[in-house]
Amino acid sequence: MPDARHDNPAPQTQHPPRRVDSGQGRHGGQAGEILALAYRYRVYLLAAAIFAVMGAIAPNFATVGNGAAVLKAAATNLLAAAGFTIVMISGQLDLSVGSAMTLGGMMAIGLQPQLGVAGSFVAALLAGLVLGLINGLLVAKARINSFIVTLGTMIVVQNAVFIYCGGGTIPAATFDVQDVLQRPLVAGLTLQILIPFILAALLAVVLRRTPIGHGFYLLGGNPQTAWYSGLAVNRYVIGAFALSGMLSTLGGAVVAMSEANANPTLGDSSLMTIVAAVIIGGTSMQGGKGSLMGTAVALVALAALVNGLSCRGEGYEVQLMAGGLVLASIILYDAYALHRREKTRGQRKDLLKELRE
Repeated sequence: MPDARHDNPAPQTQHPPRRVDSGQGRHGGQAGEILALAYRYRVYLLAAAIFAVMGAIAPNFATVGNGAAVLKAAATNLLAAAGFTIVMISGQLDLSVGSAMTLGGMMAIGLQPQLGVAGSFVAALLAGLVLGLINGLLVAKARINSFIVTLGTMIVVQNAVFIYCGGGTIPAATFDVQDVLQRPLVAGLTLQILIPFILAALLAVVLRRTPIGHGFYLLGGNPQTAWYSGLAVNRYVIGAFALSGMLSTLGGAVVAMSEANANPTLGDSSLMTIVAAVIIGGTSMQGGKGSLMGTAVALVALAALVNGLSCRGEGYEVQLMAGGLVLASIILYDAYALHRREKTRGQRKDLLKELRE
């Protein structure tokens, strides 16, 4: 009888063919990672590029005094920009930040004869709180679009300020506060510069490291999910606008007290600069994404761009156009990146690679 072991030999293990790594996939992956990092840190790269270019082509740009001037220009709008960033992270818009800055400056200076320095400063903060609460309640409770609400309050506040001051500048009752805020401390840095940056840094920590800050991101990313998770959605919306109003009037009050006068046009040009800085800094217009650090760096970059062009003797129209080109470039790049992500969403390129090999 034949041996079954010889008629049915043991099956041999089949090894898959060895894949030859050409290096293209690895290099493509590395290039993708580099592009992703560049996109993530684009505002820092932009700031570095602006400082490098202006330092090379603009006379007297790379000096300690001029560096302090750049930071002062950025600090002027930083607190209002921080409030705008929080509102946008929450998925809303606040167009009244420029008018709120003017309101804060006007109250901080105009009420000094009646309330004193401290009293007028507190009155400016309360005015910002009331303005923010009005915006937040109309958005959260009346369900009116934030663009419409804040556009309306912007116009109302702007005209109310003009009526109050008669269209003219109001001088401060005392110059003591100006002396304190304008006194150089280290490397030309003054309290007018340090106060906004320190407050913005503290707010950045709260946004990133606390449950309250995470709630703003959750609200902006998906309001329905935020509601299902138990987040007090209306309170967060109202709180975001209240913060924005208070920060804006605080910023205006600091600027006005530093200059020892209240100008009715203080915040007129601030809104466009703030919107540009917030978008360039990486905050999504859809909400749920952004950082105060990115906004601050973008403000410094824009201030350096304008300052460098001024050092070269370029006119205001050239400075405005340069800022617009930077903003347009960032928006176009964001749109392109979003298109690429939507186009490739769900694709499994690794499967196609296995078939080819």
